[in-house]
Amino acid sequence: MPMPPPKATTEGRRDRQVFHEMGQIARALEDSGPCGPEELEILVGARYWESGRFDRALAFAVADGLVVRGTGGVLQPSG
Repeated sequence: MPMPPPKATTEGRRDRQVFHEMGQIARALEDSGPCGPEELEILVGARYWESGRFDRALAFAVADGLVVRGTGGVLQPSG
C-alpha cells in the first residue's frame, strides 16, 4: 500500500541541522539572557553557518515557542 502524501505546510521543510541550530539559539539565550538578533547571531557563531540558516532557525524557534520576541525586537528564552 503506498504512503499517503505529506501534509501541506507553509513553513518549509525542516532538517536535522535546523533542530540543532534552534537548540543553540535557545541555549545561548538561556545562558546570556535577553538580547537583540545581531548579538544572538554573534553568540551562536552564525557567521560560520550557511547563508540564511540563522534567520531560518530563529524563525522556527519563535514559531515553536522556544524563543519569545519582546518589545523592541529583544529575544528571550520562553519560560
